[in-house]
Amino acid sequence: MFQGNIDVIDPPDHDAEACTVLEVLNRISGKWAVGILLRISDGPVRFTELQRSINGISRRMLTLTLRNLERDGLLVRVVYPTVPPKVEYQATELARELYATLRTLTSWAERHRDDIAAARLAYDRSHGSQPAAEPSGK
Repeated sequence: MFQGNIDVIDPPDHDAEACTVLEVLNRISGKWAVGILLRISDGPVRFTELQRSINGISRRMLTLTLRNLERDGLLVRVVYPTVPPKVEYQATELARELYATLRTLTSWAERHRDDIAAARLAYDRSHGSQPAAEPSGK
């Protein structure tokens, strides 16, 4: 942008950047997405194999999660022209890169598990509150 004799640079749109980050985090932090991404990172997987390998996921929830991950470019649905039709899901390059990031985050969380627990306990004690229930699935 130009105003008089002074060049004015538009500031970066941090809201748009934050929105994109939040969208990705919301997608992968869903109950089933990480499990699906981890399973698919091993190689192509059929729908029924995925359903069997992810405890408690319904057919409908698996379908919805797969569609969302496909829409976000994290996996590809490949349909083979056979009778009966054969469908496989494969990780994209984006998913493989994300997998490496997830491994780094997991490693960080494991290294600092005790520090985080101690910080929570200290906070709860200093604020006179009961410790919050830990999320299941550890």
